[in-house]
Amino acid sequence: MTKNSFAGMGGHQGARPTTDVWLTPPAVLDAVGGAGSFDLDPCACEHRPWYTARRHFAVSDNGLLQAWFGRVWLNPPYQTTLIRQFMARMAEHGRGLALIFARTETEHFARHIWPVCDALLFLEGRLHFHRPDGTRSEKNAGAPSVLCAYGVDDADVLAGCGLPGAFVPLRLRAFLHGFATVGTWLQEVSSFMRRRGGTCHLSEIYKAFAGSEKAKRNPNYQAKIRQVLQSGPFDRVGRGLWEAAE
Repeated sequence: MTKNSFAGMGGHQGARPTTDVWLTPPAVLDAVGGAGSFDLDPCACEHRPWYTARRHFAVSDNGLLQAWFGRVWLNPPYQTTLIRQFMARMAEHGRGLALIFARTETEHFARHIWPVCDALLFLEGRLHFHRPDGTRSEKNAGAPSVLCAYGVDDADVLAGCGLPGAFVPLRLRAFLHGFATVGTWLQEVSSFMRRRGGTCHLSEIYKAFAGSEKAKRNPNYQAKIRQVLQSGPFDRVGRGLWEAAE
């Protein structure tokens, strides 16, 4: 593959100079829902050893010229011109996850991530990407990576995915652009528990969120609330009783 072409699942310049095609580590994809949870990978590897979404656009399809749809998984080419173009499309589409290097000083970060994303997960350490044949690279990527969530549903996914790193919700844009935004489940449950104060029964939390926009988007919202309580800064103090951890 030439320097002027692109490929996905991590079609980018990696730690080794012999190839531009580097595939997303399967564990990362599995942690954020797996290939079956994504509708589209717009820059997939031409001959991929595993799926990353239900539909793929390979190099021959030129994903920049195609219509994007549904929840998108994007691990774009990391060449400067191409990453700008793909991240601009992702910001315009507004739904899904992108995996890129955590180079926050770059133009695409300033234009298509900070003011647009709902949350970021700066991954701990450096990833080991995979070659086109599926084998894992012995060398790490050479720089830290970040997962970028477009839409509050994918912000929720990052908040609860379990990948080690620093989760950063981005709500400042609501103040800058003058519109309200719904936070992640962790943010919303934490806010409710702080307002409520003291001990709160699980049924009260269910009732508080039953008619919310987040519950309307997630028919399994009660299970999501339990997951947040079990993994977040909360203590179980009795059967069905919870309070915010000190």
